[in-house]
Amino acid sequence: MIIDFQSAVELIKKGDVIAFPTETVYGLGADANNILAIKKTYELKGRPSDNPLIVHVSSVSQAEDITRNLPESFYKLAESFWPGPLTLIVEKNPSVPDIVTGGLSTVAVRMPNHPLALKLITQSGPLTAPSANKSGKPSPTKPEHIWQDYGDVLPVLDGGSTTIGLESTILDLTSELPEILRPGAISNIELSEALGEKIRPFQEKKFNEPKPVKSPGTKYTHYKPDAEVKWIRKIPKSLEIKALYIVHSQKKLPNAKNLISYGGNFKALAKDLYDIFRSADHQQYEKIYIEELPEQQKDTMISALNNRISKACNE
Repeated sequence: MIIDFQSAVELIKKGDVIAFPTETVYGLGADANNILAIKKTYELKGRPSDNPLIVHVSSVSQAEDITRNLPESFYKLAESFWPGPLTLIVEKNPSVPDIVTGGLSTVAVRMPNHPLALKLITQSGPLTAPSANKSGKPSPTKPEHIWQDYGDVLPVLDGGSTTIGLESTILDLTSELPEILRPGAISNIELSEALGEKIRPFQEKKFNEPKPVKSPGTKYTHYKPDAEVKWIRKIPKSLEIKALYIVHSQKKLPNAKNLISYGGNFKALAKDLYDIFRSADHQQYEKIYIEELPEQQKDTMISALNNRISKACNE
């Protein structure tokens, strides 16, 4: 159900969970200090409890309240990229409940770049806010996606469609060399330039042991539609009827109703990706073929797209 802003604030303060917009995806918001509310979040999503949550703040001072021993690099990056799609992993204040961090001594913190989100967090205090989808499903980028997963029972603060469409870049500042644990709209090149030092770029890791990880979105299957997602190297001359094709290297083929072309616009593809996944299921496509992306080049979204699509492929 759609709720107004004041109702959203009141529900958070009462210990309820709501969906609210950010510039990346919609989040499932709960008071970051309310253990019962955070438990509701895990239950709603069907999320494993060792998967840490990102705490969303509306100011650096809020971030300072839930952390300790912040390095100079934190302040440099916050000044350069906050509010924005960057999550920073730092040492947590012992007051932060273990349920937020998967029992780790670190906490992931972000300041979203959305006026409704910032206003909400300013009035309610820091919020844990994993993506507002059922665990494993594509993240929601518009209110309709939330209704698809939860029906009309989850309160939604409607902010329209999100502008980025993929989750934030996550940078670990507690490792010996700052390391990207999840790629997003902010690239390793931009981060390195802001810091004035090298950082370790994103590398896909395999988690074979049941141990906690510092970053959301790394350990479990994510972003999957019901349709089977597969990479293709080139567009076939004959298209399968029950398959949807997503391409970037050429214009739309004449009379191809099941082909979407992005003509090299990877930001637009990122914005649409999860909506495409959900729409394909609604239209009962059995497969989604996605043209392999080019080498990294200078486009900040290619690494993030490769990560999300590969996880949807179960690769």
